[in-house]
Amino acid sequence: MNDQGTEKIIDETKQGTTLTLKKEEANTRKLYIESYGCQMNFSDSEIVASILSQEGFNTTQKLEEADLVLVNTCSIREKAEQTVRKRLEKFNAVKKTNPGMKVGVLGCMAERLKSKFLEEEKIVDMVVGPDAYKDLPNLIQEVDEGRNAVNVILSKDETYGDVAPVRLNSNGVTAFVSITRGCDNMCTFCVVPFTRGRERSRDPQSILAEVNDLWEKGFKEVTLLGQNVDSYLWYGGGLKKDFEKATDMQKATSVNFAKLLELVAQAQPKMRIRFSTSNPQDMTLDVIESMAKYENICKYIHLPVQSGSNRVLKAMNRLHTREEYFELIDNIRRILPDCAISQDMIAGFPTETEEDHQDTLSLMDYVKYDFGFMFAYSERPGTMAARKLEDDIPEETKKRRLQEIIELQQKHGLLRTQQHVGKTEEVLIEGASKKSDAHWMGRNSQNTVVVFPKENYKVGDFVNVKINDCTSATLIGEAVEYSKNN
Repeated sequence: MNDQGTEKIIDETKQGTTLTLKKEEANTRKLYIESYGCQMNFSDSEIVASILSQEGFNTTQKLEEADLVLVNTCSIREKAEQTVRKRLEKFNAVKKTNPGMKVGVLGCMAERLKSKFLEEEKIVDMVVGPDAYKDLPNLIQEVDEGRNAVNVILSKDETYGDVAPVRLNSNGVTAFVSITRGCDNMCTFCVVPFTRGRERSRDPQSILAEVNDLWEKGFKEVTLLGQNVDSYLWYGGGLKKDFEKATDMQKATSVNFAKLLELVAQAQPKMRIRFSTSNPQDMTLDVIESMAKYENICKYIHLPVQSGSNRVLKAMNRLHTREEYFELIDNIRRILPDCAISQDMIAGFPTETEEDHQDTLSLMDYVKYDFGFMFAYSERPGTMAARKLEDDIPEETKKRRLQEIIELQQKHGLLRTQQHVGKTEEVLIEGASKKSDAHWMGRNSQNTVVVFPKENYKVGDFVNVKINDCTSATLIGEAVEYSKNN
């Protein structure tokens, strides 16, 4: 599976990474924080670390010496929850030798399993939902005084726009900037609206300030993050769904996603701008037109479809049809001919027939995605699908369908990478190649990984690379010169 670090995507290589910040001399307590799940969680951990460094905590990577252990959790798939449970058992074993240590669960699982963790299993001291991080100082005081502490209230207005995240484990080149929180699309398979609440957007001025600050610190690329970035809408604060009640003045001066993209692109013309995740039903033509207008907005859209069958899309409560999706794809290809498109696909959704599955394969044939993130359906407690639909597709059928989707995607992936061979493309160097220390790794505008010999270039350089060869997921080339972006 080809991971591109997009927001809802779970990057298996990063799961359970711990964060380390530079030490503040005055801080006397130690915080150990581990993150699981999507990029949004990793971004939230940076906010938590920032809040707690004000409260006397320095981060550590040694679990044994921690005063406070926090796990930022994910509920999107069962596997993610099982992993976290195993970690909590490990923390409790350490607690026996270090009785002063406190353990807390943050994030989406906290929202879902608060009473289970605290009362039934007594495995944690503190449970904090995704909107309650500013309450951490109070919660820690409660725990210090020997009481359990919980805050899982979902907020209508918390966007953490005023907390400057501390960049953790960063390559110093690429950074994520959260622009929305929560989601209003009630896809029946998804737990996000229940764990992260209703959709709200962050003040564009605070987003621009964060982007400008990142540029000052030497970052060369930002990814604007949200569960659903296309529905970004700022009209002075408040929930997306309350926009209809806004005043005429608020409506006239509101900022939608296409406008936000333009503001960010204009603010830092030499900085690359990416975004994820997009939702087909919310993506409007003005977004694609903004992408075409600015050279520094990368030509890549992550456009999850989940299924190619209208019947299944309806059962998933995806508010678009196959035909509407094709129309969007046609518009992207017309306005942005060199744009890369990636997918999310679920195999074996309840009631999916062989014909539905063939519809998915034929949709893939139509689009020929550059890459994708493909999963067999796993039922998430609390979702509409779990309540209303029986998980009736046998495991081996799910596995076979998933395999067919993956094989077709690999074929299309190779077809897409081959189209880059012979061209010279701008690459931003992010670090050494995983496979060879003599090579740099970076990505082109289309988000495809490019590797090439290091020569005397360095991390953070924009380089024009001539593409000579490829695999189904990676381009191989040699640097020609610095690009005009440096």
